[in-house]
Amino acid sequence: MKNFNKYICIILFILSTNLAFSQKGNFEIKEGQFLLNGKPFIIYSGEMHYPRVPSSYWKHRLQMMKAMGLNTVTTYVFWNYHEEAPGKWNFSGEKDLQKFIKTAKEVGLYVIIRPGPYVCAEWEFGGYPWWLQKNKELEIRTDNKAFLEECEKYINQLAKQIVPLQINNGGPVIMVQTENEFGSYVAQRKDIPLEQHRKYSHKIKDMLLKAGISTPLFTSDGSSLFKGGSVEGALPTANGESDIDVLKKSINEYNNGKGPYMVAEYYPGWLDHWAEPFVKVSTEEVLKQTELYIKNGISFNYYMIHGGTNFGFTSGANYDKDHDIQPDLTSYDYDAPINEAGWATPKYIALRKAFQKINPDPLPQVPNPIKVISIPEIKFSKINSLFDTTDQQKPVVNNQLLTFEDLNTGHGYVLYRRKFGKDQKGILEIKGLRDYANVYVNGIWKGELNRVNKKYDLDIEIKAGNRLEILVENMGRINYGADIVHNVKGIISPVKINGIEVSGNWEMLPLPFDTFPKLSDKMKNIASHSPVVQEAEFILNETGDTFLDMRKLGKGIVFINGKNIGRYWSKVGPQQTLYIPGAWLKKGSNKIQIFEQIFENNTSISSIDHPILEELVK
Repeated sequence: MKNFNKYICIILFILSTNLAFSQKGNFEIKEGQFLLNGKPFIIYSGEMHYPRVPSSYWKHRLQMMKAMGLNTVTTYVFWNYHEEAPGKWNFSGEKDLQKFIKTAKEVGLYVIIRPGPYVCAEWEFGGYPWWLQKNKELEIRTDNKAFLEECEKYINQLAKQIVPLQINNGGPVIMVQTENEFGSYVAQRKDIPLEQHRKYSHKIKDMLLKAGISTPLFTSDGSSLFKGGSVEGALPTANGESDIDVLKKSINEYNNGKGPYMVAEYYPGWLDHWAEPFVKVSTEEVLKQTELYIKNGISFNYYMIHGGTNFGFTSGANYDKDHDIQPDLTSYDYDAPINEAGWATPKYIALRKAFQKINPDPLPQVPNPIKVISIPEIKFSKINSLFDTTDQQKPVVNNQLLTFEDLNTGHGYVLYRRKFGKDQKGILEIKGLRDYANVYVNGIWKGELNRVNKKYDLDIEIKAGNRLEILVENMGRINYGADIVHNVKGIISPVKINGIEVSGNWEMLPLPFDTFPKLSDKMKNIASHSPVVQEAEFILNETGDTFLDMRKLGKGIVFINGKNIGRYWSKVGPQQTLYIPGAWLKKGSNKIQIFEQIFENNTSISSIDHPILEELVK
């Protein structure tokens, strides 16, 4: 009878939870606190971005969050992820935002939406579509008519997805952010008057309201940046603020002397760049800060609770005084409590214990991790020089160099080439390189240029009749800071030899790698450091997550069964493996395709059962 009563209680709890989530509700800010259906509510949230996780894994990751003790999931919405080309919107399949929100509701989590339009997030161009830069009358992130017209189109499309799922319509969406970390941008763009900045940010808020957003709005900034970033009618929240007194004082100043008090981004880990050490935050530090927030009744959101992966060409880039660009890794592991593959880390276990202490009922059981497999050596059956595929392509010819945007190419690579009528010898200089290039003469490698370490020149010798080839890679548009407005890719200023501009008869071939090129069965001898495309089929008796070991390769991108998994740069690290979701593998025949930019006669690859993310190569 005792066990029977226990089961009845569990059933009643489940039914009551489902009932609460199925009925229309109310979430509001009143009397200095969050009220959920009229009762005080503290937000314990974790950030997870649905584009960084296969859709078939969304439920597993959300269950991991629920089992840790969280009550809310927060996600950015990436404008450029959903508007695939001007006016072409996609909210289906892997991009089904409504499915993600409904899955959160099914798991028992409320949802906070952060739609930008600017999001940062270490994401390509901070979420903006690259082609906005093609309109010379448009200036992003300011009170600019052409830009605001594009923003309104986006917000109206977004509203169709989330308005029906707001809490007052029976969904789990309880809050929506307006803009993002705008205060830091205002601080960096002092060339624009503060009032003009504030006109822009308030127009974004008005667009959200006009589109039907009726949940509370909030802004998200460092606590010292509210003057530029706060918006009337939206709750200010303080990113990264660990001092409770500072948090309360800063929010009180811009919220009529009242709470609620929220940290919209608390960092249990940190972002990572190629050619830099992997950043870690200790479990002890994260646990201590979490307990401090809980003790003081502070609402907060872990950025990130689960980072996932920058699949394809979605990773962005930062910059600082030492690097003209700092491209972000393909892995967005973030040293988060739930790692890239969805595993519970020691950080997760410690935080779960902390949340269990304040929860009168046992937390849900932690879901089992996705099965992991290792794949033995796969030998490439086809290896072709990239130049063999480009020779079949008709180039764009122009006297001046064209950017990716001029060539109507958003991502990937552009091959610039030119024949010379007379001998040239000296310093080849490409100050306008965006971002990385290998240089060849008649297909023979001559050196590397690299915006990461500010290497913009090399010695060159070209004979009459020779062809200079410069293969340029876009390593991700800048996603944070004032330089986000300077984000065109390719070669953006003249190529020079010994200080003299090389102009006339440039051929340019866009290589977006939106699909992988078709390979010939013929195997040719290929010179070292040539760019090559490689392909192989492999058989699996079982599927599972795995980690492709890239340590024998140099730099490039990987496709698995037609999906672009992302870039690797093993020559510098620290990331040495690529996470392959088992959901994208098949029992039986599978296909792997690799574009290797620095071929060194490696003709095989394998996978291992664990990630390698901290192996920096000096």
